[in-house]
Amino acid sequence: MNWKFWKKSEAEKQVKKSALREWWDAVLFAVVAATLIRWLIMEAYTIPTPSMENSLLVGDFLFVSKFHYGTRTPRTPLQIPLTHQKIWFTEIPSYIPSIQLPTFRLPGITSVKNNDVVVFNVPRVEENNYGNYDKSTWKEYPVDLKTNYIKRCIAIGGDVLEIKNKQVFVNGIAAPNPPDMRFKYRVIAKDKINQRNIELLGLDGDDFTQLNPYGIPDSVRLSNTYYHMKLTSEKAAEIAKLPYIKSIEIERDGEESDRFPFSKYTASWTGSNYGPLTMPKEGMKISINDSTLSMYGYTIQSYENNKDVKIENGKLTIEGKEITEYTFKQNYYFMMGDNRDDSLDSRYWGFVPEDHIVGKGFFIWLSLDKYGTFIDKIRWNRFFKLIR
Repeated sequence: MNWKFWKKSEAEKQVKKSALREWWDAVLFAVVAATLIRWLIMEAYTIPTPSMENSLLVGDFLFVSKFHYGTRTPRTPLQIPLTHQKIWFTEIPSYIPSIQLPTFRLPGITSVKNNDVVVFNVPRVEENNYGNYDKSTWKEYPVDLKTNYIKRCIAIGGDVLEIKNKQVFVNGIAAPNPPDMRFKYRVIAKDKINQRNIELLGLDGDDFTQLNPYGIPDSVRLSNTYYHMKLTSEKAAEIAKLPYIKSIEIERDGEESDRFPFSKYTASWTGSNYGPLTMPKEGMKISINDSTLSMYGYTIQSYENNKDVKIENGKLTIEGKEITEYTFKQNYYFMMGDNRDDSLDSRYWGFVPEDHIVGKGFFIWLSLDKYGTFIDKIRWNRFFKLIR
């Protein structure tokens, strides 16, 4: 009997792998390693919209830490590695949803805190099909494959949030505003501002829009040029002093999208004057009545992983049993963009459940300015900048 059966024979040792086999082994190892790093440690993202300016800019490439809050175990295991919703450059789904596993979170080094910049799966089906106006073709993605958003966590479970005249208050205390926070201003100029002056002001195509306002007499409208500009208060003060500017004033709330929690009790809330609203927290109990259901019923029905939930006539039933008091199963967070007048965030689609949290914004490793010329296309001063 061969007692050393685990050792390779000399003949086996001398067999040389073909170039194709070596190439395949190298690719397989790279895919497995990249998949594990992407799942366990860190994942790369790109900023596509200006909702977080000036903290994060369009064209920033960043790494998001999975280990800070603890890595989630996969809910959808039947998925092509290194993909998200679709196979690269196609409309073909990259996953099979027939098997869905329970989600757990591995131990992390911290938890989500106020003012953290967080990547998460946006909860509602509407945002996961943004830009598709044919509801019959909307897709309901598994939690771990919902569209990734990045925002700042304004309030955590148990906090009371309120916004008064654009200032955020958490538990009655004014929250610190992000550095270089921008608001939307209405600017009236004597004539069209030329490109050279736009560049001297440090503005790009994402920062302003020329308007053709209605309801203004032609004699006035044709003698002025109107703009929406997204500016810091310092930049607004600088523009107000320019000789070709007639007026500049901060935009007030006009017609807006419906605001969460879409209740008759919150009909007067706007993006600038919102709340007060208490964030659900794991273990928090609420009495069930028409008022609380209007605030939290959608969350209980959609994200608490309950079966057969019905809300009718101011009553909540779960699996056929009427519930008069409900205890939340997980923490929820309120996310907002730093560019608050140009951000689709929790004010419009609601709480972010804890099981939708992906990771913490860590650092920027590259930043490209789409409006830059060949020389200044790369924003060199943003290389390896920590996200705060």
